[in-house]
Amino acid sequence: IEFRNVSFRYASGPPVLTDFNLTVRAGETIALVGPSGGGKSTIVSLACRFYEPTAGSILINGVDYRERSLGWLQSQLGMVLQTPHLFKGTVRENIRYGRLDATDAEVEAAARRVNAHEFISRMETGYDTPVGEGGNRLSSGERQLLSFARALLAEPQIFIMDEATSSIDTEAEQLIQQGLEAIFAGRISFVIAHRLSTIRRADRILVITGGRIEECGTHAELIRRRGHYHELYTSQFWREREEAVLEQSGA
Repeated sequence: IEFRNVSFRYASGPPVLTDFNLTVRAGETIALVGPSGGGKSTIVSLACRFYEPTAGSILINGVDYRERSLGWLQSQLGMVLQTPHLFKGTVRENIRYGRLDATDAEVEAAARRVNAHEFISRMETGYDTPVGEGGNRLSSGERQLLSFARALLAEPQIFIMDEATSSIDTEAEQLIQQGLEAIFAGRISFVIAHRLSTIRRADRILVITGGRIEECGTHAELIRRRGHYHELYTSQFWREREEAVLEQSGA
């Protein structure tokens, strides 16, 4: 995917992006961090063609994506959002929604790859267990693991993860972290994450401020640079340590 001199503004208001350039190759994981309103979600929305650039172009394999059908692009996309949507039905049915012609074996394989199989196997009737209205019989972490399995089952070429670990507990996050390598392998991935621990292994971390790339590099490179990312990461690290100490003392 190539963003070539992309500018964008909503119907009213100032420009969100101006002459934005970015090239992402297959197999790369790109993490987007920065303040709210900086342009992170706009970049992802443009990549998904929820919006189109007001100037410039976005190319996929060298072709402007406006020359392709929306159906083609949507068939290449997999998304996991902060609040996953599960419908009333079984675990198996909710995972299979990612690809309706998937076999039971393929559904189970997707669940294994994202570390969901173990908790599913402990449920009363395994994959045939009803999840309840909106998944209300599951924890937030379990719902999120099912949404990852569903996204992986679709075998998307472009994967979007938008604040997908911000509302789950640490144990569930660790399970998801272990499963992310299976999801990211061989495909383009964009990750927006509030918890910076989620993105430490990204190929490139972009600090987006005011619609531009303020910093770019791996986690280690940006920590050594001691710039905006270093400030964000260290402040969050110490805040989480303080919260953990307070929880232990309260217990």
